[in-house]
Amino acid sequence: MTAIVPARNYGLDILRVLSCYMVIQAHAGEFYYIGNGETVLNTADAHLGGWFNSLCISSVPMFVMLSGFFLFPVKDAPSFFKKRLSRVAIPFILWCIFYALYAYLRGYTTLNASITNVIQIPVNYGAKVGHLWFVYMLIGIYLFAPVISPWVQTASRKSMELYLILWTISLTIPYLHLIFLEIWGEAFWNHTPMLYYFSGFLGYVILANYIKRFHMDSRRWHYVVGVALILIGYLVTTLVFLQRLDTEKLVKNLILSWSFDTINIAMIAAGMFLLFKNTHFKNTNSFPVKLLGDMAAKSYGIYLAHIIVLNAVHSALAGRLSHCVVKIPIIGICAFIITYFIIKALSYLPYSKWITG
Repeated sequence: MTAIVPARNYGLDILRVLSCYMVIQAHAGEFYYIGNGETVLNTADAHLGGWFNSLCISSVPMFVMLSGFFLFPVKDAPSFFKKRLSRVAIPFILWCIFYALYAYLRGYTTLNASITNVIQIPVNYGAKVGHLWFVYMLIGIYLFAPVISPWVQTASRKSMELYLILWTISLTIPYLHLIFLEIWGEAFWNHTPMLYYFSGFLGYVILANYIKRFHMDSRRWHYVVGVALILIGYLVTTLVFLQRLDTEKLVKNLILSWSFDTINIAMIAAGMFLLFKNTHFKNTNSFPVKLLGDMAAKSYGIYLAHIIVLNAVHSALAGRLSHCVVKIPIIGICAFIITYFIIKALSYLPYSKWITG
C-alpha cells in the first residue's frame, strides 16, 4: 500500500538544512588533510578531521535523495525542464561567472583566463571551484527524469527492491577494484560493465521514491534501522579513511571510503532519511520552525555561495582556535550562518530567484 505524504514534511526541511551544513563542515575539514598539490597531510588534525568529515560526506547523497523525492511525476517534459532547469541552471551560471571574476579581482588569475573560464561553462564549471560539480550531476538526473518517471510512479514494490538490490551490489565496486582491476566486462574498450546501468546517483533517487511510496508512515523499526545504518556506515567510512591516511600519499587515493558510490556512504544517507523523515512540530508557526523552513528554501543558494565565506572564516578564526575538534565545527557553523544571512539579504533584491535559486 502506498503511503500518503503530508503537505508539509518538516523532517525533509531538517534533512535539507542538515545536509547544507554538513557540506560546509566537510569542506571546513579539508584544510586539515589536504596539502599542496593534493597531497595527504598525515597529522593529528587530519585524523581528528576524519572522525568529523566521515559523517558529513553523506550530505551530497542526502541532497540527491531530497531532490529525487520531489522529482516525480513528470507529466509534461517541456514544463518540467523549464521549471527545474531554469531554477537550477541560471543561478549556477551566474555564480560560475561570479567565481571567475572574483578569482581575477583577487589576483588569483588573469583576465583572459577568467574570460576563458566563463566561455567554458557549458563544458565544465567556469572557475576551479570544486563544489560546483554537483550541479552538472543534478542536471543530468533532471534530464533523465522524464524517461524513468512512468516506472517510478507505477513500479511494484518488488521491482523497485530488485533495482535497489542491484544498485547496492554496484556500491561495492570501489572496494572490489582493490582486488580486481577489471570486473564484469570492464576493459579499455568497455567502460560500461554489467551493473553500470544500475550504479551511480540515480540509485539515491530511486531509494528516496521507494521510501516515499512504501515507507513514509512512521514505524519504530524505521528509527532502529536508521540508527543502525548510520552507525555501521559511519564506522566503516571512518576506519577505512584513517587506515588509508597512514599509507596513501595523494588525496584521490585516500578518500576511497568517502566516495559517494560506496555502500557505507549510502548506508549513512539512507539511515539519516529514515531517522528524520517523520519529524513533526506541534507549533509550526514558531520562530524556530519558520527559520528552519527559510533555511531549507535557501539551501541551494547557500550551497553555491559558501566557499568564499568559508575561506574568509577560516582565515579569520583558524589561528585563534587551538584544537581541530573546536576549529572544524566552529568554522563550519560560522560559515553556514554568515552565508545564510548573505543569501537572505540577496533574496530581497529584484529577480533574486536567479541568484539564490
